[in-house]
Amino acid sequence: MKTYELSVSSPGRMCLLGEHQDYFGLAIIAAAVDLRIAFRGNRRPDTTFDIDLPDMGEREVFSFAAEIPYEKKRDYLKSAVNIHRRAGLPMTGWDVEVRGTIPINAGTSSSSAMVVAWNKFLLEAAGDPRAEDPYALAELGFETEVAEFKEPGGRMDHYTSALGGVVWIRFDEPMKLDRLENPLGTFVLANSLQKKDTTGTLGFIKSHVLEGAARVARAIPGFTLKSELTAGVLAEIDKLPPDNLRLLKGTLLTRDLTTEGAALFQTQPFDHGKFGRMLTAQHAVLHDHLQISTDKIEAMIAAALDAGAIGAKINGSGGGGCMFAYAPRDPEKVAAAIARVGGQPFIVHIDEGVRREI
Repeated sequence: MKTYELSVSSPGRMCLLGEHQDYFGLAIIAAAVDLRIAFRGNRRPDTTFDIDLPDMGEREVFSFAAEIPYEKKRDYLKSAVNIHRRAGLPMTGWDVEVRGTIPINAGTSSSSAMVVAWNKFLLEAAGDPRAEDPYALAELGFETEVAEFKEPGGRMDHYTSALGGVVWIRFDEPMKLDRLENPLGTFVLANSLQKKDTTGTLGFIKSHVLEGAARVARAIPGFTLKSELTAGVLAEIDKLPPDNLRLLKGTLLTRDLTTEGAALFQTQPFDHGKFGRMLTAQHAVLHDHLQISTDKIEAMIAAALDAGAIGAKINGSGGGGCMFAYAPRDPEKVAAAIARVGGQPFIVHIDEGVRREI
């Protein structure tokens, strides 16, 4: 068996409540799951990174002796190195193998988990103390994946993967974050095996919500995405063009569900049935207003609920990818039901954040 000098891993995530909220500066509740991506490597005597990605059938080889040009739209392995190089981080070359169990491009934060783990690997290799700071790793992940490429995403995935557990994040200025107690049982996460367009979906939703909010603010001065959903606000929203109407209303309904969810997590004893109903209510908003579900995901959710799950929703940006069901009892039965309608199920639990393995 091959031995490695350094190994780190980072988890995927489920967005429990608050889908499509973080990039509006609103709140989310998310949880890390025990599907992870790992970087394992041995030091080289030169300035080359030789990175093997067998799960994707790819290999990347590049030198950090100078600024590395990007050769594809989301060149995250290179962008992290460029960011650290500009900041003067001492680096040496590495032979690296990347393996994971997170479904790729399926709404479970595989790319964000990758950049969080890769940044930790680079910092650990350099002996930089930020390697032990999950907040710093989350910000580096965001810079690597989103800011460097001027994409429309937010910080939810990076903070969830870096910190682990269940997190409640309010993306105000300044950001507020609570690591919630984890009363949760078993989930079944399932891949629809339908490809999705994350950045296209995010860009469409973001532009239409902001345009709709600006129109409402012209009629109701002082209106923002944090304003109460009053009868007057609803009346103005109902005057908007169809896409602005459904997306803005869905954003505000999701916002209020997330607030209810935060209160639920802080109430003892934890009401698992109510939590399940909230997941299903959140999915209804995502289906009806954001329109990011698919027929196959609807079939997977229906199968999970019929098999005994107490709540279910789509996970991630939507248009394909994954869903999950809360199944603290008989998760195997729920997983089998999802598999029968064509989903690829994984029985998962809440997990810790990014960590050094070796």
